[in-house]
Amino acid sequence: MTGLIDTHCHLDHFSQEEMPALLDRAKEFGLEGMVTIGTRLSRQSEQKTLTRYSRPDLSIWCAIGTHPDHVMEEASMDAEAIVKLAEDPEVVAIGESGLDYFHGAEEVRPTQQASFREHVHAARLTGLPLAIHTRQADEDMASILREETETRGAFPFLLHCFASGPELAKTALELGGYLSFSGIVTFPKCQELRDIAASVPLDRIFVETDSPFLAPVPRRGKRNEPGYTAYTAAVVAQARGMEEQAFIEATTANFRRLFSRAH
Repeated sequence: MTGLIDTHCHLDHFSQEEMPALLDRAKEFGLEGMVTIGTRLSRQSEQKTLTRYSRPDLSIWCAIGTHPDHVMEEASMDAEAIVKLAEDPEVVAIGESGLDYFHGAEEVRPTQQASFREHVHAARLTGLPLAIHTRQADEDMASILREETETRGAFPFLLHCFASGPELAKTALELGGYLSFSGIVTFPKCQELRDIAASVPLDRIFVETDSPFLAPVPRRGKRNEPGYTAYTAAVVAQARGMEEQAFIEATTANFRRLFSRAH
């Protein structure tokens, strides 16, 4: 049987002492791999080090990038510098990067956009997928995705922890992107999000935890962890009218296709 992949977690939020049990539970929940995501390029070495927790039956890969919430604290880095940092084989994605207008004051937005464009270019240069964070910035996100694709060329990407509206989903899919759904899709009041998850082409969908944040029902309010991807997968499979294992196999096949460096 094919195991689940948690395409987006933050293992740097867990202590060394917690990791063995955390990974044991991930296996019990049926995971075969996870991607630990960077939020500061200045700490990219930490993400690479975390991949050493990989086991023969449980792979850990990483992504490197600067989250939009941290762009004012991090030294600016151009695409070529990001590409160099991404040369290590354990790096299977760029990110997370994007736009966050919920936390970011209006005067920060140009810096967020500039950083995001450098990450986009790094994804284009490396062929590695870009894990995109977007919050309350649907219009600008759609505009930048279109402009970058149409004027500078396509690049691989996924909108992680998708919680936006159907228009951004449509734009991302039209541009060849993927959507990844977190525990938010299990929340009772998020029917519109379940409807979107049900409508995404099967070859363009992922599930994730964004752990330790956003634990899915029935663990809502607790600290999230990679194994809980299984709860989200079950809800999305149900929304799509699919057998859970068939859905898992499809998302893992999608992962192997988009995250082509992962093996």
